[in-house]
Amino acid sequence: MQKNAFPRRTLLLGAALGLSMPLLQACGGGDDHAEIPHIVDLAKGNPDLSILVEAVVAAGLADTLSTDTVTVFAPTNAAFAALLAELGISKEALLANKALLTQVLSYHVLGTRVLRNEVPLGKAIEPLDGGFFKVEAGSSLRITDGRNRVSQITTTDVLARNGVVHVVDRVLLPANQDIVDTAQSLPEFSVLVEAVIAADLVSALQNAAALTVFAPTNAAFATLLAELGLSKEALFANKPLLTQVLTYHVLGARVLKAEVPVGTAIATLQGQTFTIGADLQITDRRGRTSQIIGTDVFTSNGVIHVIDRVLLPAA
Repeated sequence: MQKNAFPRRTLLLGAALGLSMPLLQACGGGDDHAEIPHIVDLAKGNPDLSILVEAVVAAGLADTLSTDTVTVFAPTNAAFAALLAELGISKEALLANKALLTQVLSYHVLGTRVLRNEVPLGKAIEPLDGGFFKVEAGSSLRITDGRNRVSQITTTDVLARNGVVHVVDRVLLPANQDIVDTAQSLPEFSVLVEAVIAADLVSALQNAAALTVFAPTNAAFATLLAELGLSKEALFANKPLLTQVLTYHVLGARVLKAEVPVGTAIATLQGQTFTIGADLQITDRRGRTSQIIGTDVFTSNGVIHVIDRVLLPAA
């Protein structure tokens, strides 16, 4: 690559973001890399990122974003305005809440430089301060955050001396509900929640750091009761059976849709395995099949996939 190719690319990307040209121009005859600004200075040169800059300063993160090698998903002013309306607070209140502000801003930062073509699409991406989100491709790149909200990446690969910036149109938020809380908030899982409570598994599902739950819908439980010739009350009263069945739906690690080991035996917390095909059909130890009908519902301690039939371990 020619000596001037890198800064010329940065100039073009800076222009696309509305960045100040004098900030990025090389003086000539010197070290071109030295003329590329750090991420905070890069953001200061773009009027549409002014609230982000205010937030970074208020959270005390300016030094980190100016020295460490990082990737920043940078929300625009419009994204912050939408967040304030969503949370029902003023900008001043947000900037004054340093703990919340730091948590939210750190959720937008990766501890290494990740260009657009290096993003692991569909897989869990872990920011500096914990949690995870995913990026998927479509008409544009989109991010699903910990609260299952979607943001579009509107500009990518804005290079800085200490990393790279990708601009997003919505502020990302880390998860604020665990697996049980999330299931309780979704009406189609009301029978599953009853079953978890009856089996005394609430604490286990809340306290584990990272789990994957294949969650049967209410209709799936109705089908199971007919299959077994049992009432819901009889099933829930049989705690050993209920515990076996429920833990057969849980993996001891977080596995997103894009990370599922297709065609491989997958070990469950119950101890037995099942397999998942390329069509997202699960085959349990009794040879019964269940379809995954919803994927990647994010929670603070893992992920939920929705299934249309209750899985059963070998008798």
